[in-house]
Amino acid sequence: MTASAIARLDAAVLQKPDATTGYLEQLFSRLFLGLVYPQIWEDPVVDMQALQITGDDNVVCIASGGCNMMSYLTAGPASVTAVDLSPAHVALGRLKLAAAQHLTDFAAFYQLFARADMASNRALYARYLRDKLDVDTRTYWDARAPFRRRISVFQNGLYRHGLLGRFLGAVHLVGRLGRVDFTPLLTARSLEEQQAFFDTQIAPLFDMWLVKKLAGFRAALFGLGIPPAQYDKLAADGDGSVLPVLRERVRKLACDFPVRENYFAWQAFARCYDPSPDASLPPYLRAGNFAALQDYACRGRIVNQSLTDLLAASPSGSKQCYALLDAQDWMNDGQLNALWREITRTASPGARVIFRTGGTEDILPGRVDASLLNRWSYDPDASALGSAQDRSAIYGAFHLYRFTG
Repeated sequence: MTASAIARLDAAVLQKPDATTGYLEQLFSRLFLGLVYPQIWEDPVVDMQALQITGDDNVVCIASGGCNMMSYLTAGPASVTAVDLSPAHVALGRLKLAAAQHLTDFAAFYQLFARADMASNRALYARYLRDKLDVDTRTYWDARAPFRRRISVFQNGLYRHGLLGRFLGAVHLVGRLGRVDFTPLLTARSLEEQQAFFDTQIAPLFDMWLVKKLAGFRAALFGLGIPPAQYDKLAADGDGSVLPVLRERVRKLACDFPVRENYFAWQAFARCYDPSPDASLPPYLRAGNFAALQDYACRGRIVNQSLTDLLAASPSGSKQCYALLDAQDWMNDGQLNALWREITRTASPGARVIFRTGGTEDILPGRVDASLLNRWSYDPDASALGSAQDRSAIYGAFHLYRFTG
């Protein structure tokens, strides 16, 4: 990876309030040079309901695994520009964009990104996609890392790879140690059955000595993409411990939505998407959206830089939708204000900003300069609705702001 990629990650992550935290932040930064999220963990259906994307909207977002960028494109916006500090996420997003433009058969597109575990996927890549990629992206997928070419992850289960995939693998190992088989949860026919499974099978895992011990280490949640600063916010919500917070969010994931309608639950408890014909999937992987995705994929792009830097190079009043994921949880006050100066400058009247927080409280009041934040209106009803409906269940809250000018 380039020195510039490392520098961008360090600038985003390193706060260094003390020596131990500084070491952990540096470790976290280096982990983000590789693949972290094979799938993004924010619900795009909630995003799109809040953003109300139209054909006149220019959307900017953080890419992560690229699922939301691709899903936003199905709404037919004027453009979607995604940023990410991980070169691996940029390569994954560009591969998805290329596939949407050059794979004419939905079955092939589904095979590559929904199944992502078939031996023929490597040949699919070589025949239809490899020569359509830019040099950096092609080099990334052709490289050996360390024993086989990176593109082979699509042959043996993309969603078992990356930092998140390995974290979920460790969760399943803990489940086996606790003699828990998650299959009955995935075949449950009611929310009552799901709740009963959580109460009798999953909840006791949080009482295991190993789980309690691991939860006390800030590095234990690196696999969820949670840096030390965000870990501390979670612990504050749990009166000093992340364990009760994690327990409640796993409960929400397992119990608050019918499991057949929640592909996040399938990723957590099966490490794949539901293979059923009527399975829950991200919008961009649904057959009914494929034609729209093909039409609008050319309006998407992804770049390896920070959102603040991207906006600084954009014309004033040129953006209508901003999706920040949970990136602000990583930021100090200076970084937050720099970002919101550029958001406010580039926002057109009526622009919408959505984001998540690891904790339950909105982090902007008292931190972002009032002269900036007073130009925005917080929507408490839409924020509460988004928080309740986000099937990923990993965050404390969803937030929506509207630009009042």
